[in-house]
Amino acid sequence: MKEFNWPIRVYYEDTDAGGVVFYANYLKFFERARTEMLRSYGFEQDRLIAEQNVIFVVRSVNIDYLKPARFNEQLNVSAKIIENKKTNFTFEQSITRQQDVLCNGTIRIACLDAQSMKPKLIPFEILEHLAQ
Repeated sequence: MKEFNWPIRVYYEDTDAGGVVFYANYLKFFERARTEMLRSYGFEQDRLIAEQNVIFVVRSVNIDYLKPARFNEQLNVSAKIIENKKTNFTFEQSITRQQDVLCNGTIRIACLDAQSMKPKLIPFEILEHLAQ
């Protein structure tokens, strides 16, 4: 699968008292990149809920924090699907500052029925687009 990249600027609100990005905010950065990846393919999550009764939820996360990011830095967040199953995706993601890798993560996303919260097949249109 093709890698998607999304620029992120570190805001003051993203940092702790030491001016370093708070560890949980890396998860937010990863989430934004995955959302923007879907959006770039023409899939808005609110429409998926309304029209197909589908939501995507984080099933598992594995993160390695390598170097700190700091206030006002411009970062790049990448997202790449490395495994695609009937009801879930596995993403490989990283956050970089120029050539420095700051954080790596593997995130598994499950597709659920928005009402029952039970596993649901990923919509065909999304799978078809990813296969291209």
